Amino acid sequence: MTLVEKPDRPPVGPSIVDWSAAAQVAGRLARPGPQASRDELADLVDGLRDAASRAVPHVLDVTRMTPAGVARPAELGSVFVVDRARWAQANTEIMASLTAGVADALLSDGSDRPPRVPQATALVGAAQVGSVLAVLASRVLGQFDPYSGSAAAAESGGRTDGGTDRELPAGEPGRLVLVAPNVLQVERALDLVPADFRLWVCLHEQTHALQFATAPWLASHLRERAGSLLTDLSASSRRLAEARLGEKLRTVGRAVLDAVRGEGGTLVHGFLTDDERRQLEDVSAVMALLEGHADVAMDAVGPRTVRTVRSIRRKFEARRDGAGASGADVVLRRVLGMDAKIAQYRDGAAFVRAVEKDVGRDGFNAVWAAPENLPTAREIADARAWVRRVHG
Repeated sequence: MTLVEKPDRPPVGPSIVDWSAAAQVAGRLARPGPQASRDELADLVDGLRDAASRAVPHVLDVTRMTPAGVARPAELGSVFVVDRARWAQANTEIMASLTAGVADALLSDGSDRPPRVPQATALVGAAQVGSVLAVLASRVLGQFDPYSGSAAAAESGGRTDGGTDRELPAGEPGRLVLVAPNVLQVERALDLVPADFRLWVCLHEQTHALQFATAPWLASHLRERAGSLLTDLSASSRRLAEARLGEKLRTVGRAVLDAVRGEGGTLVHGFLTDDERRQLEDVSAVMALLEGHADVAMDAVGPRTVRTVRSIRRKFEARRDGAGASGADVVLRRVLGMDAKIAQYRDGAAFVRAVEKDVGRDGFNAVWAAPENLPTAREIADARAWVRRVHG
């Protein structure tokens, strides 16, 4: 049963990146997963699918949220267990949906002729995006995708790990993607109980599925905000490209140094105007809400459901903090914005807990009622401000 609103199909037009090529680049560059026998891989895939199913009633209970039109659904969307290359493919589809129309906005000359993106430009973009996705593909455990049902399927080659799903069809209104080799790698590295960890991961991701099912407007709202921001960012990038060489080097150098030092947020912050920073902060506030809420829900089930939940959280937090990471890895995390992502989890979780302490879980759930109820960047850091605005 479809519970997540299918996003409107984005406008058909040129793309600033060759997304099919980006998926192929990422698939070729992504490192292979940990070694495992066929029986171990089959157990992993079956275990993840089972965990995804078992997580649904738990997140419904702990969040007290109701998907639009259905009180107690048996599922919250399709579930795909994939390898790293297929995760990269899924994310090129997400990006294709989120960036639809950006090229039109940037390249239109006011005539009726559709703008044209040079093939060389699209391929350069594909190489850049594919390289970043190849790095991230070894780090992501799972992801709920509410966007790519409206994007054309990307055709990409790549290997599969045992019984993982070989195809990620377009047209799915919402899908949960679980990256099997990464789950296995973390289980082994942190010495976790596999069944507990797999369920814990799925509790987080199914909470995301529930968020979009409860607020059917959320996917299109985020896509519109992100699309507007990307258009502005692309315009800024074009202005930078047209600048003198000395100005380019100074701007890029400051941005990289600030990112490596942990100053000013992620690498992209170094290229933003003040208005673009405000737009990014608003989008980041919503992402902090979504991630923090999912983190609160995955821990709220308690040891009766996930027996080793406290041990998992303790070890996982140490991993998030980079325990044992090399200096190069720490720099890479900062440049790619991964430390900012970690801050989103913690800031968002603190916001959720503070609101629930003040007005209860049902009071917090007012956040899903309408776009205007979403917290601003200031309110993520000041939960009482959100409570005053929304509850009076």
